[in-house]
Amino acid sequence: MQLKSAVVAFALVTIAQAAMSQTTQAADVTVISGGAFKQVLTPLAAQYEKESGNKLDITYRTVGQHLKLIHDGGEAFDVAVLTPDAIDGLAKDGKIVPGSRADLARTGVGVVVKAGAPLPDISTVEAFKRALLAAKSVAYIDPKAGGSSGIYVGKLLQRLGIAKEVNAKAVLVQGGEVASHIADGEAELGIHQISEILPVPGVTLVGPLPADIQNFTVYSAGVATAAKDAAAAHGLVQFLSGPHALPIIKSKGMEPAGR
Repeated sequence: MQLKSAVVAFALVTIAQAAMSQTTQAADVTVISGGAFKQVLTPLAAQYEKESGNKLDITYRTVGQHLKLIHDGGEAFDVAVLTPDAIDGLAKDGKIVPGSRADLARTGVGVVVKAGAPLPDISTVEAFKRALLAAKSVAYIDPKAGGSSGIYVGKLLQRLGIAKEVNAKAVLVQGGEVASHIADGEAELGIHQISEILPVPGVTLVGPLPADIQNFTVYSAGVATAAKDAAAAHGLVQFLSGPHALPIIKSKGMEPAGR
């Protein structure tokens, strides 16, 4: 009888230990993100993995590319870091948990030239227009690729009345860093989000667009309704929106989203 009780007790302990092991097992969290947030998300991801023990699998594309894959190809994710409109749209489509959106940071658009090149005057809207017209070539994200900055720049050129002249010499980048094409000499002047210009070697940030035509892209996080581990996904969003992220956000050329 005592032996039977001991066996039962041992079995219960083993089951409890197995359950504890399962609950404390590290989670694998799949993240999709717009490219301009990469410089912030990369160091935050390393910090998160170290502190939580969870592992992040991050894919960077333009916001438009992610949305197309989600709707057409069923791209799977646990947490999305996209624009607020994209997150809200996915929530309406039932792919993001309503109320899970957290605005993380925003970045403005800037002008970049190759390191050592003369810096054009972009201090006013008219000066910016002259700089674009004088440049031998201008690089920016192809609006058709779905990048936030490319869509804005394409509309801005139309608004300024210089789309025909600039697009005749434009280098349209399908994705990634416009500044890399400037460093490689593929274009003389580039227009892209500042957070994606700063980390590229061999280039110089001329400055942000004039205030009258500046455009800020906000990046927000949301939890997928189909998240493999909802608790881990919500925890990651809370981590990314915490106060400890602010120094990294500022160091990478971004600003707090609520500014």
